[in-house]
Amino acid sequence: MTIREVASLAGVSAAAVSRYLNGGSLSEEKRERIREAIKETGYQPDSAARLMRTGKVHQIGVIVPKICSDAVSRIVDGVTAICRERGFLVVLCNTDGNRDLEKNYISFLQNRNAAGLIIMGVSMTPAVEDALKNCQVPFVITGQNYEAFPCVFNDDFHAVYALMDMVIKRGRRKIAYLGVSDEDLAAGSERRRGAVSSAVDSGISEESLIIENCSFSAASGYAAMEKVLMEHPDTDGVVCATDTIAVGARAAIRKAGRKVPEDISIAGVGDSWMDEFMDPPLTTAQLFHLQCGKDAAKMLFHMIDGDDSDGPMRQTLLTYRIVERESI
Repeated sequence: MTIREVASLAGVSAAAVSRYLNGGSLSEEKRERIREAIKETGYQPDSAARLMRTGKVHQIGVIVPKICSDAVSRIVDGVTAICRERGFLVVLCNTDGNRDLEKNYISFLQNRNAAGLIIMGVSMTPAVEDALKNCQVPFVITGQNYEAFPCVFNDDFHAVYALMDMVIKRGRRKIAYLGVSDEDLAAGSERRRGAVSSAVDSGISEESLIIENCSFSAASGYAAMEKVLMEHPDTDGVVCATDTIAVGARAAIRKAGRKVPEDISIAGVGDSWMDEFMDPPLTTAQLFHLQCGKDAAKMLFHMIDGDDSDGPMRQTLLTYRIVERESI
């Protein structure tokens, strides 16, 4: 099976098939006809020949901070869905929170001729910033907002602002916020700012808001909530930076003999699959992780196709949705 035979079956030129295989610009109608012809014939392009022609292979590198994350898995689902449509493979690199590995993977994937990179939740250290500024392939960052780089990110500030506002409107005044380090600008700094601003706007001083930092684990949420209840036994509300932290916090509340929501209201961020199975089901801010992955991949392919060569830096802000359940 040759490119010419695929082109004949699809009713397009061989050049159009070549553009499709190399990630070039085509109308969606032609792209679909070629996709169907390749699917029908089982045609497999010669990757070695493509590498010699373009210097790139049909691979997108995706760098993630951890793989045991509901949010990461949904973003990867979105990325792979778009890459699959374009005939690209995804190479997944897990840093496990190691910042040096972020920089190393950026270099590694370029050296392996990846056509582009998607980097999730990157911590912008000077070394990583230098690596990105010197990156020779297009890339998109997800989950963080850095003005100097193309990003798809969430409205973390307003998501937590809205959750805190809901808890306060339930009459809660002694409220804890279980957050994460400000080194993570989105989940850390922006969500904490949302919690504090909402409290202050409702007449609760920043000094009165109980703030405890966690890692992203349920165990950390459990330990933080246990500490809060020991030091502030009159706590009647808690907002967590993630749903996973909320799972741990809920367990600590139960162990202390307190009831949700009768004694304490609790809410999280993320709308994880487990929220509906908590007792009671968890109120949360849904972030559109699948859409984030799809939008990031589409943005990346625009860059690979050269459609953004003279345009402004692309930044996409995704909204959120409050999912109110019985926990507040």
